Amino acid sequence: MNERQQDILSAVVELYTKSALPVGSEALLQHSRLSVSSATVRNDMATLEEEGFLYQPHVSSGRIPTDKGYRFYIEHGMKEEFLSKAEEAHLKKELLVLEARHARLARTTAKLLSALSGSLAVSGVVNRDEFYDFGMKELMEEPEFQQLDEVCRLVEALDSIDEKLDTILSRMRDGETKIFIGSENPIAEISNCSMVVSPYRNAEGDRGVLAIIGPKRMRYAKNKSLLDYMKRILGGGGAAIVIFVAL
Repeated sequence: MNERQQDILSAVVELYTKSALPVGSEALLQHSRLSVSSATVRNDMATLEEEGFLYQPHVSSGRIPTDKGYRFYIEHGMKEEFLSKAEEAHLKKELLVLEARHARLARTTAKLLSALSGSLAVSGVVNRDEFYDFGMKELMEEPEFQQLDEVCRLVEALDSIDEKLDTILSRMRDGETKIFIGSENPIAEISNCSMVVSPYRNAEGDRGVLAIIGPKRMRYAKNKSLLDYMKRILGGGGAAIVIFVAL
């Protein structure tokens, strides 16, 4: 893949993330800094499709990223993103207030992650087999989840998420952050989804799970930053941060 094609792939991923609509050459030129003709963009998009990075849902539509396209973007095109100072302050304040009230930290964490990400969030303590989730309503409003079978698969996977954790964590090293896309997904029931996972231990040595669940076109960098910051607040150690990204 040449540099221009990399730029085109990144632009398609970023535009599709915002709109949930297939991206055509004219829209791509309008919203990117590419200084080439529409015909050149179309040719490059066709090449990217032939090589498996993009696909065209309908003959007359634009293109959207494939799992392979997302994988290339994450490894080569995604820029690191940081939480704003206001978001960091909000997380610290809410956690401190709720800790003072002796609120359940796992429940609080899920609620905060859902509010800041606009997606479904799951938080749990593995040792205690204690899990909470917030944001199902927001998830169901996404265009990817208008089909009942997609919803049923996701709900079924959530119902048994605690039983799947060993499979996920067995593929991880402490401290690493890893993204599973599509067929890479270690949870077979949602093999059309992606996950980003980062194991850690908290101050008490408990193992837990934080999760953000949303469309595959979610803001990977932003949500990774959100979870990494939450990991630092929680003190590291026995928990695992997981982002589920549904197709």
